[in-house]
Amino acid sequence: MTISCQLTESRRLDALHKLNLLDTPPSEAFDRITRMAASLFRLPIAAISLTDADRQWFKSRVGVEHTSIPRMRAPCGRVADSQALLVIGDLLEDAYFCDSPLAASGIRYYAGAPLTTADGHCLGAICVLGREPRETSPQELSALRDLAAMVMAQIEMQHAMGRIDPLSGLPNRNQFLEDFQDLQRDRPAGEQRLAVLINLTTPEQLSHAVRAMDPSYVDELVTDAARWLRAKVGPGRHVYHVTTTQFALIAPPGTMLATYLPLLEQKIALAQGIAKSRYVATPTVGVAPFEIGNADCLGVLRQAQSAAHDAIDAHTHIAVYSAAADALYQRRFTLLNDFGSALESRDQLQLVYQPRIDITTGECIGAEALLRWNHPTLGPIGPGEFMPMIERSGLAHAATAWVLETAMRQQRQWRDRGLCLQISANVSAANLLEPGFAGSLEASLKRHGLPPGCMELEITESAIMAQPAKAHAMLDAIAATGVRLAIDDFGTGYSSLSYLQRMPADVVKIDQSFVIGLEDDTRKQALVATMITLSQDLGHRVVAEGVECEEVLIFLRLAGCDEAQGFLFAKPMTAEAFADRHSAPAAAAAMPIPVRSAQSHYAYQM
Repeated sequence: MTISCQLTESRRLDALHKLNLLDTPPSEAFDRITRMAASLFRLPIAAISLTDADRQWFKSRVGVEHTSIPRMRAPCGRVADSQALLVIGDLLEDAYFCDSPLAASGIRYYAGAPLTTADGHCLGAICVLGREPRETSPQELSALRDLAAMVMAQIEMQHAMGRIDPLSGLPNRNQFLEDFQDLQRDRPAGEQRLAVLINLTTPEQLSHAVRAMDPSYVDELVTDAARWLRAKVGPGRHVYHVTTTQFALIAPPGTMLATYLPLLEQKIALAQGIAKSRYVATPTVGVAPFEIGNADCLGVLRQAQSAAHDAIDAHTHIAVYSAAADALYQRRFTLLNDFGSALESRDQLQLVYQPRIDITTGECIGAEALLRWNHPTLGPIGPGEFMPMIERSGLAHAATAWVLETAMRQQRQWRDRGLCLQISANVSAANLLEPGFAGSLEASLKRHGLPPGCMELEITESAIMAQPAKAHAMLDAIAATGVRLAIDDFGTGYSSLSYLQRMPADVVKIDQSFVIGLEDDTRKQALVATMITLSQDLGHRVVAEGVECEEVLIFLRLAGCDEAQGFLFAKPMTAEAFADRHSAPAAAAAMPIPVRSAQSHYAYQM
């Protein structure tokens, strides 16, 4: 073979291999064309034959048991070499093919049309074969050429229109879905298999890379990974490029989870050790077991992706799908998805109010508005479950707007009944970055005819940490309106003292984690006493949250704390119940504050 012919053959084989057709499962799209060919020629045998370096591999076949034959002296091989239609009326009469393995097997007739790509590479042939010599009409030859064109159209459609990823050159998610269905059809029902998903980076790492590097960085990360995965998986098996930085594969039949996980760990550790991105990207692997005949493709892929996300926090960065963890995540997603409807409904969301008590007088001087959600199918949902998700979502602005509007409307109703108390409500980080938030707050107060001081906004340190400059500017703007500000969950942040010094706050609320159990914990007592003194020295009023027993209340009173809030006084209650309990006649009798003698076991700290 001349150098020119070798180069042509090399390019042809490269074009064939890039299409990722060899050694793939049967496909109904190709089988349909093969059956049509056998029917049109009224012959028992037809095939879509791809010419590899040393074999003819059948992507589709009718009347043939084996999946490949040697390329040497195979008629389809000549079609690939010549890129021309080949018809042999009787193989026994042909000087070259008369003693070929095909003729020896009883085949007498052959007709094959080339499968040629748009750039001129012949991949093989669609062929029909018979056990008797026969003539071929012009109409049959024309039909065979049309069938070859249909095969190439199918190949090109799979490659160019949603089957092959142009960057990695690997089959994409659409091909994974089709091959998974073929697997379900061809393998025994009940067979246990493993789906594996490799995620090249965590979401945060990908976000940082996109911001810091040009697009070629991620492209190089993907192409390097694709090359490595293709080499490790080897011929006869597929790796699928299912999302930007995620690849999927199906483990071979008989693979056991107990032996497969250590193997995966070893291979991933090796890959991480040699990767150029090893310091800025952390591959994770999710494994999803499934059963043939009882699995949904998209469901299996989602389960593997869920496991890969769980693997971020695993020591080995490999995790197996957990139904319990998945159910929890799906519940969270359901809540997040349904919260928008809850905001628009009239009966799902409700504010309840917990009184704030002046420790010196025992009077109720305010109330914290707390959001409650009664989901139409899941029932009551605690704010600790849904609010962290809402605050990180695009619904944070709408949620705060609903709370503030409802609280102001309630404040107006109470004041009309003679109940003049301050209402406090929580706002999120998103609100502090919302242009015009202070202005809209001021406008709402005016619309309801309320003085600014009747409302207090509670801010946590975490709400400020993301963009402190913008957040502090908004806090200054809010303070300028006359609305009061409170530092919520004080003591739980990373820089509480700096936070306390800089924020234009009127109130400091000591987190309940420091208050619950205070009566028996001298370390907590020392901390809380210091918090109270420090906050008051800086000009803040101090509220202790989570007060549940008289012993804690006594300590707080002796420590000079200004206000208390907790189950000792009342659980959060509806607006109606709150008004009935704290209306003018009822509130005239202030809530008594227990007083112990100077011999109290807290006295030594004062």
